[in-house]
Amino acid sequence: MTNPRQLAFIALRDVHKGAYADVALDRVLQKVNLADNDRRLLTELVYGSVRRQRTLDTLIDQLAKKKSHQQPQDLRTILHLGFYQLRYQERIPASAAVNTTVQLAKENGFSGLTGFVNGLLRQYLRRAGGAGGAGGENTPSSPSSLHTDPLQLPENRVERLGILHSFPDWIIQVWLEQLGLAETEQLCEWMNQSPTIDLRINPLRTSIEEVEAALQSVGILVRRIPHLPQALRLIGNSGSIQKIPGFKEGWWTVQDSSAQLVSHLLDPQPGEVVIDACAAPGGKTTHIAELMADKGKIWACDRTSSRLRKLQENSQRLNLQSIQIYTGDSRHFNQFQNTADRVLLDAPCSGLGTMHRHADARWRQTPESVRELSVLQKELITHTSTFVKPGGVLVYATCTLHPAENEEVISAFLAESPDWQIESPSGFELPTSAYSTPQGWFKVWPHRQDMDGFFMVRLRKTNNSE
Repeated sequence: MTNPRQLAFIALRDVHKGAYADVALDRVLQKVNLADNDRRLLTELVYGSVRRQRTLDTLIDQLAKKKSHQQPQDLRTILHLGFYQLRYQERIPASAAVNTTVQLAKENGFSGLTGFVNGLLRQYLRRAGGAGGAGGENTPSSPSSLHTDPLQLPENRVERLGILHSFPDWIIQVWLEQLGLAETEQLCEWMNQSPTIDLRINPLRTSIEEVEAALQSVGILVRRIPHLPQALRLIGNSGSIQKIPGFKEGWWTVQDSSAQLVSHLLDPQPGEVVIDACAAPGGKTTHIAELMADKGKIWACDRTSSRLRKLQENSQRLNLQSIQIYTGDSRHFNQFQNTADRVLLDAPCSGLGTMHRHADARWRQTPESVRELSVLQKELITHTSTFVKPGGVLVYATCTLHPAENEEVISAFLAESPDWQIESPSGFELPTSAYSTPQGWFKVWPHRQDMDGFFMVRLRKTNNSE
C-alpha cells in the first residue's frame, strides 16, 4: 500500500492509542517504499494533524452536531486529516482534500457516513467563501487568505490563542506572562513551522569549507550561522540524513544551533576533566570532546542505557576517544566529589522550547509534570555541583521556556549555595548580548533568534569553598 493518506490514518490511529508521533510514523515508513513527495506528504499530514489537534477538534465541535470527543475515534482521525488539508495545505486543491477524505471514510469502516464527511468538509468551504459546492478547485486554503475564517474564536485571549494556534491554555499562559500578546503570537506561529536541521562540523576531521563544498556538490544548500563556528543550517529538503556526504566519515553531526551554544558557554579546555551529568543521547558530550581537541577526560553519565548506546555510536562515528560512559542516576554518584574542572547539567525538562520538533509534546506535558521536573532539576543541581573543584564551572541548561524549570531553579540553588555565583562569559566570543539577561543567564527565544528555545547559565564555584 502506498497511499500516503491511508498510511497517515494508520499512524495517527497509533498516536491516538498513546504512541509517540515520530515512532508511529517511523513504524509506517519502515513497511513501505514511498516516493519522496509521498513521504513528505505523509510526514506533513501526521505531524500537522497532531500539532493542530485542538484547532481541528474545535472545527468539528463547531460544524458537526456531535462534538469531536463524541465521534468514533477513527472517524475523528479521518476528519482531522480532511480539515488539516483544507486549512493548512495550500498546494492540495480543495476538491482533492474532500474526495480523498470521503474515500478514507469509505475504506475504513464508515461507508454509511461518507455523506456526513462530505457535507462537513463542504460546509467548511462554504463558510470560508470557497466554491465548495462546485468542486472547490480554487478555494483559498490558508487561514490568512480566507475571505472569512470558518473557525469561531472566543474573546478570552488565552483560549483564543490556544484554539487558533493549537496549544493547551496553560502553555499560552506561561508565554503571555513572559512575552505579552504580540510576541506570544509570534512564538506560537514559529512553533507550528516544520523544524530546520542544523549540522555541527567536527573540526578534528574536516573544516566547515570542506563540508560546504561536499554538500554543494550534491545540490544541498546550506548557510552558516553567525557566532557559531561549527554550525551549518540545511536549506530546503536534504533527503535522508545518513545519505548526506560526510556522515559515515564523521565529518559532522546533527545538532540545533541553540544546543551548540551550550558547550561554548561551558568553554571546556584540552586536558581538563569534564562531567556531563545527563549526557544521552550525547550531542553536547561529543561537542565538548571536539572543543577539547579530544584531549582530557569526559565522564558521560545517564541513567538510560539505551540512550547511552546512541552516544557510543555517535562518538565512534566522530572518532572521539576522550569520552567514558557511566550508567546511573547522577543524583546518587558520590565518587565524583571535587573531581571536575567543569560540569554540564543539561537537565531533563518539559521541552517547551523544542515543541516544533516533537509534534505531540504540547499534549503530553502538564503543569503537574513541570512541577515534578522542577523538583528533579533542583535535586540534580544540588548534587552535581559537588562534582566541581573549587574554582571550577557548572553550566545549567534546559530546552524549555518555563521559569519554574529555569530561573526559579537557579535562584533557589544560589540562595542556598553561598560559594556559587553567576559568571558572565567574557573570555570567549558568544553573541551574548543577543541572549543575555540582566540577571546573567541566557534565554534563547525561538521567534527572535530562529533556533530552538533554550535556557542556560554559567556558574562559578569560589576558590575558598571547601
